[in-house]
Amino acid sequence: MRISDVLSDNASGISDKYRFGAAIQNCDFVAVRGCTDFQPEWFQVLRNIYQKPVLPVGQLPTTGFAGGEDNDAWRWMKEWLDKQARGRVVYVAFGSEAKPSQEEVREIALGLEKTELPFFWVLRTRRGTSDTEETKERGVVWTSWAPQLKIIGHESVGGFLTHSGWTSVVEAVEKEKPLVLLTFLADQGINARVVEEKKMGYSVPRNELDGSFTSDAVAESVRLVMVEEEGRVYRENIKKVKHFFVNEERQERYVDELLSHLRSH
Repeated sequence: MRISDVLSDNASGISDKYRFGAAIQNCDFVAVRGCTDFQPEWFQVLRNIYQKPVLPVGQLPTTGFAGGEDNDAWRWMKEWLDKQARGRVVYVAFGSEAKPSQEEVREIALGLEKTELPFFWVLRTRRGTSDTEETKERGVVWTSWAPQLKIIGHESVGGFLTHSGWTSVVEAVEKEKPLVLLTFLADQGINARVVEEKKMGYSVPRNELDGSFTSDAVAESVRLVMVEEEGRVYRENIKKVKHFFVNEERQERYVDELLSHLRSH
């Protein structure tokens, strides 16, 4: 292993990559958020790689909304969403860890403008003073915490431009909103592969040499998933897979099987 893989800016001097590898090597089994009914081939791949039991714990769907209906921020958001046409709003969020560069933020913003669709963008990590300049006329750029499940559950939202974090994927499926995928780090690329294979979403094309993407690629991907006839497959499939994510009986079975394994070992 290279020194650069072991050393990092962490206070401990040990990288997350090294910690993860050491944990896998020394554990008795691996528990993974997911279900074998939905992605059996991926669980088998992990078992082959790790050479130890890999147990699903289910999709762990969100059980309810955070925050009350009288929350001032949500009331304002709902009023804005209520004014938009059904299924036309693009919801955009990249989680709390993904940090698009200033140039990437600009390309995303220009791409959203080019879709000619209204959007609600939760931009928690700002990269400069001009992040909202290109977007202020057509949509909303929200720079603090937002009730994601409430927003994507609104009837005006027709698609979700996301980093492919699995919680976001699960919430999108819960609310039957097709995905436009723009990954940045960690397991997001693998998650996107699964989503694409199941035809639940479409990845924004990137330059194969440097990983960059253009505003045109963003716009075309969003319109494909949300508007174009050839993207109907994504809008339909996100509904077809829902039972793999929100079935309470299936979820309880996975948890029971995990607990049984723990008791027996």
